Amino acid sequence: MNGTLIPLALAAVMFPGLLFAPDGQHDTSVIPSFDLRSYLGTWYEIARYDHRFERGMDNVTAEYLLRDDGKVDVINSGWKNGKMKTAVGKAKQPDPQGYPARLKVSFFWFFYSDYNIMMLDDDCGVALVGSSSPGYLWILSRTPSIDDSVLEKFLDEARRRGYDTSKLIYVDQSLNV
Repeated sequence: MNGTLIPLALAAVMFPGLLFAPDGQHDTSVIPSFDLRSYLGTWYEIARYDHRFERGMDNVTAEYLLRDDGKVDVINSGWKNGKMKTAVGKAKQPDPQGYPARLKVSFFWFFYSDYNIMMLDDDCGVALVGSSSPGYLWILSRTPSIDDSVLEKFLDEARRRGYDTSKLIYVDQSLNV
């Protein structure tokens, strides 16, 4: 990487919101009540906005495991061009009392990005996750697929919050069925 790109790459990691021009207001508020322990385990990516670090991937999962120090190991994996790709990171709750559903996730050194749980169904089976940047949005599920009615409920919430759901990529989970 040449000397000009290094500061740009660092800024992109440190301040992901700078990569996207705001296209209106986005409500990135988190759910008021959240139990981290009930969120642990495996989640399947149902839909996401396109971004560089997952581009071209399918059968994407995220596994969250509680560590002894209270942080969470994050293991994201998926398939790209016939090969399994895995990224290992960590997450923490900066304000577990005030905003327990607002996490910070890092896959690179000490650079953390927002992970905002904006909607979670009653049985903790489907989640709408975003960031402080309007350029990141995920719908995750405990199962590789969800009913259309459940999906529509989460899409409605994303639209209500100002997200353009036509930009979502629906993730092929056929290897996980």
